[in-house]
Amino acid sequence: MEGIIEFLDFSIFNGTGFEFRVIRIFNFIGILLAAWAIWYVLKTFILPKIFKRRDIDVGDQFAIRQIIKYILTTIASLWAIQSLGINLTVIWGAGAALAVGFGLGVQQTFGDLAAGIILLFDSTIDVGDILDIDGRFGRVTDIGIRTTKVKTFENMLVVLPNSKVIGNKVVNLSSADNKLRFSVRVGVAYGSDTEQVRKLLLQVASVHSEVLKAPKPFVRFSDFGDNALVFDLLYFSTEYFRSADIQSDLRFAIDLAFRDHDIAIPFPQRDLWIRNANDLKEK
Repeated sequence: MEGIIEFLDFSIFNGTGFEFRVIRIFNFIGILLAAWAIWYVLKTFILPKIFKRRDIDVGDQFAIRQIIKYILTTIASLWAIQSLGINLTVIWGAGAALAVGFGLGVQQTFGDLAAGIILLFDSTIDVGDILDIDGRFGRVTDIGIRTTKVKTFENMLVVLPNSKVIGNKVVNLSSADNKLRFSVRVGVAYGSDTEQVRKLLLQVASVHSEVLKAPKPFVRFSDFGDNALVFDLLYFSTEYFRSADIQSDLRFAIDLAFRDHDIAIPFPQRDLWIRNANDLKEK
């Protein structure tokens, strides 16, 4: 027993104002393992029951888990460092001295960290939401303390600094009922039966399996264009990721329906008027 005590009390390093003993290594490892075990029990057994009992949605569950994880990791890390015999006041003092020159270089990082905390507490954007970021659509897969990860429709992973998500214009396409309105624009030749055009567009929308029946699709006579009568087929769908494919399906079906009913889709045309044609012939 005395041998074990002597081993644990053995000094590996004894510098000025600091003594590094074997037992402190075990304390360091033990604190980290204990923190990991506490986190495992929380996320596996305790938190799921609380979430289920209080009916907390998926986005808020993720935010709560992340916040608890960050707090637990910070406390355990500081405690473990202190268990090595390192005086944390020295670290804070050195950190304060370095912060003066280092702060300007990492101010963007601190901004991202602050924005990450806001995102985790706020329910404006949650994991699973569909975002429109500068015309690119994607689903939020992770909200971290510094970055937000978005997987696009092209299966590319976009990593956004949280300050960009908070500070820039980001459109959240996810809503309470998960219904979003889309449209397909088509032009028909002047002289076409506009009522028949409306009926054909509605018929095409009604047979597509991913176009919702309620709210009902509708047709808008949008404009008398330079070369065509312009119509918009507006419909609702919950398939955000397949929106471009659904619009493509509808365009194929519209083209086929118009061909079957002799409705022409015109192309841009220009009339060229030539003055003094006789002068050109003489030349």
